[in-house]
Amino acid sequence: MSSAERRSNAWLTLRVFLPFAAGYYVSYAFRSMNALLGPHIAAEFDLGAADLGLLTSVYFLSFALFQIPAGILLDRYGPRRVDAALLLVAALGALVFALAPSFPLLILGRALIGLGVCVCLMASFQAFTLWYPIERLATINSRAFAVGVLGVMSVTVPLELALRVADWRTIALLSAAAPLFAAAALFLAAPERERPPARDSPGAALAGVRQLIADPGFRRIVAMLGTTQCAAVSVVTLWIATWLRDVAGYDRVAVGRALFAVSLAMIAGYLFFGRLADARARRGASTVTLAAGAVAVAVCCLTLLALGVKTGALLLWAGFIFASSGATLLYSTLLRRFPKEMAGRVSTTVNTFAFGVMFLGQWGVGLVLNLWPQSESGYAPQAYGWGLGMLAALQFAGLAWLWAGRRFLKQA
Repeated sequence: MSSAERRSNAWLTLRVFLPFAAGYYVSYAFRSMNALLGPHIAAEFDLGAADLGLLTSVYFLSFALFQIPAGILLDRYGPRRVDAALLLVAALGALVFALAPSFPLLILGRALIGLGVCVCLMASFQAFTLWYPIERLATINSRAFAVGVLGVMSVTVPLELALRVADWRTIALLSAAAPLFAAAALFLAAPERERPPARDSPGAALAGVRQLIADPGFRRIVAMLGTTQCAAVSVVTLWIATWLRDVAGYDRVAVGRALFAVSLAMIAGYLFFGRLADARARRGASTVTLAAGAVAVAVCCLTLLALGVKTGALLLWAGFIFASSGATLLYSTLLRRFPKEMAGRVSTTVNTFAFGVMFLGQWGVGLVLNLWPQSESGYAPQAYGWGLGMLAALQFAGLAWLWAGRRFLKQA
């Protein structure tokens, strides 16, 4: 690599990758923090499993509902301005959440957080599409996912240690500073790519969304992405922690350590599949086949857990999360499939479905757990088999539909 290429890479890392990845780090930290804060919140407000599932998953609902408008905003105003502005909404949501005196205000705060971080990843993808060579997109996108998982890791063992010296409200209040710092990084460091001014009317922009939805390959990719993320994110941001407590018998310290280990597996998965996908793409091999194979492994791991296998359970959880990360390769597949000027709408249309399904999946597991009597220590162990089985079946359905229509994806 020449000195000019090294300077270019360093500039892209400092001015493009790190500021946008910082926003996604914040997004994932907020997404996951209820895994450890949840029991404290549930105790204070006397919440059942369905209420806790709703509180945590409303983040995904508000996230999903704003995706189509967010995609239009990204394509019209660019990722830097839209991402930074919405992060200020996330900071407001964190304040409302931390100070909420009632369950409805907790819901409002959590919903505002979801709205505020709803473009962090998609803005990153759009910025990377604008600044990086297309042959590096899978690797760069995977690195962004890995940085996001650092957000998960920061709310595992570190958060468990913080809960020993502070209550959940203090921690939630301090978390409001994170989106403010991320917004400042975008405002001050990220460059603005010169683009032709957007001339599409809102109606024309929505017509572009309809064009995406009409594409049969797009629909199948979205189905597998959405159902796999539903299964993985639903558990990693909440229910894996309660499973470890109620089924495996872990205490709070052990749960924090286990979540940290699973997060490492997620980072390894993103980096492994990203590099492998780019290497395969240079040989003309299909990214879709690689992603489908990874998801098949994930379904097997989750099915074993749903069937009650406890021997090597932490390895099964790590394997499930590692393999599920392979599905995210399909984001770069879609971004290559459509024109760059539609990059914002491509990513956010995917997320409309994906996060809507995440909301239903995470809340749905809570509803299933509520069907069994709750003990003083947690939820009924036998209930988890049905909840996890539901997620595994959903994930398998998305995989099966994509594979049945793989003829639509021959060039992907």
